[in-house]
Amino acid sequence: MDTSKFSTVPEVLVGAFKAYSDNAAFTCMGKTLSFSDVDRLSMHFAAYLQNHTSLKPGDAVAVQLPNIFQYPIVMYGILRAGMMLVNTNPMYTGREVKHQLNDSGAKALIVLSNIADTAAEIISETSVEQVIVTDVGDLLGFPKGPIVNFVAKSVKKLIPEFSYPNQVSFKSVMSLGASSTYTPVQVSADD
Repeated sequence: MDTSKFSTVPEVLVGAFKAYSDNAAFTCMGKTLSFSDVDRLSMHFAAYLQNHTSLKPGDAVAVQLPNIFQYPIVMYGILRAGMMLVNTNPMYTGREVKHQLNDSGAKALIVLSNIADTAAEIISETSVEQVIVTDVGDLLGFPKGPIVNFVAKSVKKLIPEFSYPNQVSFKSVMSLGASSTYTPVQVSADD
């Protein structure tokens, strides 16, 4: 695919999503998302950011996720909304998370429930206004997703206790985003 005609990252992404729509983009735990799935889901995430938060293009959004389906959806959604992606290592200690969130000026955090307790301890000492919490199985479909989430939470007890003041679930975010309008953002090389 010739990407020279695209002037922005979102345009390059959308071009790839369209050109390879039926091809497999990502596989996780036996399920595969096509490029058209990633296109649709990342647009829903971007629409949520645009319509249901106070975030604006250029704002920093921290992502503390391992290699699961939610990561590319969130990453592409953030870029499509014209926001700045701040990758945060899932293995960081609370002190390290606090430093990175404050250093980047992140206004939102997307975090996996399995590690959400670490950032919960320091979140009040940062500029983060909203936290989106996801479970491993949230994009694995039925019945696998609910089973994975149940086993992680109730059988293996992998989800520690945590609480954030402005917490919303990834599933709620995606549902709200699906019923909202995404508006493409114009970005330049200076953004």
